[in-house]
Amino acid sequence: MSFSSMSKQQVLDAGEGAGEEVMELIPGLPEEVAEKCLLHLPFLYHRLFRTVSPTWNRFLTDAPAKPLLLAPDAAAAAAAVSLSFSLPFLFAFAFDPASRRLQCQALDPFSRRWLLLPPVPIAAAAGSFAVVGLPRRGEIYVIGGVEEGDDSKAVRSVAVYSAARNGWEEAAAMRTPRGYMAAGEVGGRVVVAGEDGEAEVFDPEAGAWLPAAPRRGAAVARYDAAAAGGKLYVTEGWAWPFERAPRGAVYDAAADSWREMARGMREGWTGSCAVAGGRMYIVAEYGEWRLKRYDEARDEWRMVDGGGVPPEVRRPHVVAGEVGEVAGGRRRIYVVGAGLDVAVGTVSAAAAAPGAEEEEVVEWEVVKGPTEFAGLAPCNAQVLYA
Repeated sequence: MSFSSMSKQQVLDAGEGAGEEVMELIPGLPEEVAEKCLLHLPFLYHRLFRTVSPTWNRFLTDAPAKPLLLAPDAAAAAAAVSLSFSLPFLFAFAFDPASRRLQCQALDPFSRRWLLLPPVPIAAAAGSFAVVGLPRRGEIYVIGGVEEGDDSKAVRSVAVYSAARNGWEEAAAMRTPRGYMAAGEVGGRVVVAGEDGEAEVFDPEAGAWLPAAPRRGAAVARYDAAAAGGKLYVTEGWAWPFERAPRGAVYDAAADSWREMARGMREGWTGSCAVAGGRMYIVAEYGEWRLKRYDEARDEWRMVDGGGVPPEVRRPHVVAGEVGEVAGGRRRIYVVGAGLDVAVGTVSAAAAAPGAEEEEVVEWEVVKGPTEFAGLAPCNAQVLYA
């Protein structure tokens, strides 16, 4: 059923007037073609586009949930269920060292244009809060943290950014004040876990926080965290020389339980992790910032060919990945460095002999940040299909 058919039914059900004529989305174009045109309107201008006509307003407000961009074969199957909405945007959170204010910018990787977003309504200290994106919903959550200048005062507050509205709103506060927590999206929900092992889950449909199973054992200091395959992975990271073996934990959302992280994953997690196309990659903190992929069957991180992150992208850096695969089964990773210079890595299968194990290669391209971003220090990055 096309959106226009749905809109007509919605108009009748809502009692907006018997016999009201529902205008074509774009006069003269078949509805399916018009829908695809409107689905790719820049999200920052949706509020303006809604004023064009009641039909455009209903379409942009009530259109089905936006699925991810998929590989061609998967996209064909998904098209029977819902429409492919828009393209991935990279959202970068960064602090201005001079003002200590947090900014959020959005990069369109295709036009290479940066878009300044509304101010983030938080006052937490740098690095103390968590940021979680829900790509399928086009939402980003900024969670908790500690008050600037007082690490002892954690907060419960949560703010949510909606790409559809291009604005921030206050969301339900956490059950417990938290700072310096691990967090990620697991199964469409937001999972947060403190160093003390206490955890809770936010259901965006219900708009409420629910308790999650606590993690037992010694505290795990957050170095990095990633969510993939219905699980949240939390690691203490690495240091050399090791004073002790790093600890790691895994939360399984389906079982609502914790377990110890596999040894190979834990000891080889030597950088920042991005999940792209369902696979976990890390950008190593040492050497040339080489890319590694986790092989669950072998419990090891395997080097990806193609060289490290280009040297013009400087520390500090954060990483993010596109949840869906790019056409041809490729995967895309973003490394955001100082001044919001961005290295865009496209990972694809490397040529291999018949019967050989799958290898991957990455190709890097750099998108330079505008000169006015020169002093910005990134603290988080998320990819939304906005």
